[in-house]
Amino acid sequence: MFEWVVNPEAWIALATLAALEIVLGIDNIIFISILVGRLPPKQRELARFIGLTLAMVTRLALLFSIVWIMGLVDPLFSVFDMEISGRDIILVGGGLFLIGKATHEIHNSLEGPETDASTLGTAGFGMVLVQIAILDIVFSLDSVITAVGLVDEISIMAIAIVLAVIVMLIAAKPIGDFVDRHPTVKILALAFLIMVGLTLVVEGFDVHVPKGYIYFAMAFSMAVEMLNLRLRGNKERQTPPVKLHQSLREDGQ
Repeated sequence: MFEWVVNPEAWIALATLAALEIVLGIDNIIFISILVGRLPPKQRELARFIGLTLAMVTRLALLFSIVWIMGLVDPLFSVFDMEISGRDIILVGGGLFLIGKATHEIHNSLEGPETDASTLGTAGFGMVLVQIAILDIVFSLDSVITAVGLVDEISIMAIAIVLAVIVMLIAAKPIGDFVDRHPTVKILALAFLIMVGLTLVVEGFDVHVPKGYIYFAMAFSMAVEMLNLRLRGNKERQTPPVKLHQSLREDGQ
């Protein structure tokens, strides 16, 4: 099982796959950061840890169910001469959920009613975990299919997934705190999630969208926003940025 440890090419494959898993996990980090932002500050760290742990468990569970995963690509039925598989249903359903959720969050942050932080108790915590678990399945499916397509050794895939989640655990809080501090970045992140959701939907209808285009658009938009934040730095000391509604704000201020 671990014969590959003496093969230099296997180590290159491990490094490449781990890097790709980290990139694919950025969507997951953004989604989790925005969802946990709805919770009281004391619950956020636990929710973030549980969410990313669920992501790792889901990825590993799907990885060790490769036969089932590969079976998802088999057509289940046809609609207008288009074959629909289990993978297509998961991608379309997950994409629609992501589009709807991101749109709902944008509305709540700008025009929705203010929510008292004291009301975001256990029920809110459980609901956030349920939503994270649903999207973990969709993001994990994409991640595992990528892993299966790149390497043959299950042990390499598993190690790459664990390494990626460890990096995500380290990066999740700084990213989440940064998103919380800057309202424009939060709205931009939600726009990214809508774009990712749309990509999942069209992928479910067998329209392949090169991931490079998506990541370039996200990176370019974020680079422009970083320049905006830098240029606005001095002015913001005099004029504070707009505050999003409390359901998405960092605390109960």
